[in-house]
Amino acid sequence: MGKVRVPSFRRVREPARRGWLRGAPAPRWVRVLPGVLVGGVGVATLVSPHSLDIGFVLGAIPPLAGLSYGPVATVLFGGLSVALLTVPAFHLNDPGSTDLLTICFVALLSVFISFVRSRRDAQLDLERTVAEAAQRAVVPPLPERVGPVGCAGLYRAAQRGTLVGGDFFDVRDGPYGVRAVMGDVQGHGLSAVSTVASLLGAFREAVLDLPDLEAVAARLDRRLVVDSARSAHAELFATALLLEFTADAGAVRIVACGHPSPVLLRGGRVTEIGVEAWTPLGLGLSDAGPPSGVSVQLRPGDRLFLASDGVWEARDTGGAFYPFVERLTRLADEEPALMTEWVWADLLRHSPEIRDDVTMLVLTPRTRPVSG
Repeated sequence: MGKVRVPSFRRVREPARRGWLRGAPAPRWVRVLPGVLVGGVGVATLVSPHSLDIGFVLGAIPPLAGLSYGPVATVLFGGLSVALLTVPAFHLNDPGSTDLLTICFVALLSVFISFVRSRRDAQLDLERTVAEAAQRAVVPPLPERVGPVGCAGLYRAAQRGTLVGGDFFDVRDGPYGVRAVMGDVQGHGLSAVSTVASLLGAFREAVLDLPDLEAVAARLDRRLVVDSARSAHAELFATALLLEFTADAGAVRIVACGHPSPVLLRGGRVTEIGVEAWTPLGLGLSDAGPPSGVSVQLRPGDRLFLASDGVWEARDTGGAFYPFVERLTRLADEEPALMTEWVWADLLRHSPEIRDDVTMLVLTPRTRPVSG
């Protein structure tokens, strides 16, 4: 059977994370509009043999400048507006004192508004920088390799303007091998970040302290139970998927706590790994029995693809789920980073409105072929 050809990767426009009216810089056409109006009025009055009654257009130039430029540039555009209105060479149909005073007042008001806007924009940029630094401290960038395991991840938070939502993943090396986690806490957006930080902190400590993966899952469960007990109405819970690779990356152990199972890509085929699902973390049901995992032998070239509910449960306008496993069959030989980007672009085509956090993680163990 020949290789299945992947459709050409076309960059799909993502939903706008922060539009012009939501604090983003003004678009180019707004920035050039004041200059265009100044030039247009000036040229029109100079080439016309008669006086033109278009002085009212000048009143729009200072406010437009105040949307895009600072106070100094706004003063300049205001001065140009007054000059066009008063210089005889432009013969703007004899403006009266009322017209002149109106333009001057609008120009001064625009300068004041530009000053306030510039100060607020500077404060907003500072707060956004601090917020991004804090969010990246919670979920730092994923390294390309952790021990014998290659890593590629993609994270898109559902809430606009945020880098971290209710999903999380991490890959850590420790004395008991490379361990990975992917999870989804109750809710999404900034309200879930504290729970994400708590779980990731517990996971990073457990990687160093606990000898088996089931104990790591129990530690995360206990962390959420304790956090939930501090508030009478917290009711915190989360789903999670934990993996542990052997030292030579020849096998992986998987524990699922209410989270979708990983997908194995092997030899051009895609298989969903069957894992006995334990209860979600934080529900206090660990007394019913410890979590049980499954071990999978790995071969050279194998890849594990982990995805959150935002991928598995995405629907189109007709309510059909995204065919995740089917689409992966066309990506068996692609680079891991390209796989996540392609799935994300394909997901946007399938579901124009993404309402949940989308998280993907591709793990490529560097196993050695067995000599025989």
